[in-house]
Amino acid sequence: MEDCLFCKIIKGEIPSAKVYEDEHTFAFLDIHPNNHGHTLVIPKEHHKNILDISEPALVSLFASVKKLSLAVFKGMDAQGITVQMNNERPAGQIIFHAHVHIIPRFEADGLHLWSKNVPYKDGEMEITAEKIKNAIP
Repeated sequence: MEDCLFCKIIKGEIPSAKVYEDEHTFAFLDIHPNNHGHTLVIPKEHHKNILDISEPALVSLFASVKKLSLAVFKGMDAQGITVQMNNERPAGQIIFHAHVHIIPRFEADGLHLWSKNVPYKDGEMEITAEKIKNAIP
C-alpha cells in the first residue's frame, strides 16, 4: 500500500527503532509506548488486520510474536507481558496494517485492560455461543 505508514517503515522510507526482522516479519518500538520496550510486530506483506490476513502470514507473525515476547520480557526485566492486537476502529486499530503489540508489564504500572464487565442475562450466553459457532467457516 502506497500510503501505509507501516509499509513505509518496512521499506525504510520512515525511520524506526527496529528490534527484529526476518523474511516475513518486522518489529520495532512503538513511538507512543505504554511502557518502555513496547514493541510492534508486523507482517512485511500488507494485510489490514486479523480479519483478512492469510493463514501463512498469521503463522509467521505469531512465531515472531512468541520470539519477541520472550526477548521483551527478558530484555526489559519485565514482570509480565501483554500481547494485544486491535482489529478495526472500534477495537482501537489506528494503523490499518496488521500489527501485534508486545507490552512489558510491571506491578502497579497503571495499565488497565479490562475496565468494563458486561454480564450475560439468563440464556444469553448460550445464544451468543450459538451465533459464534454458526459463523465458523
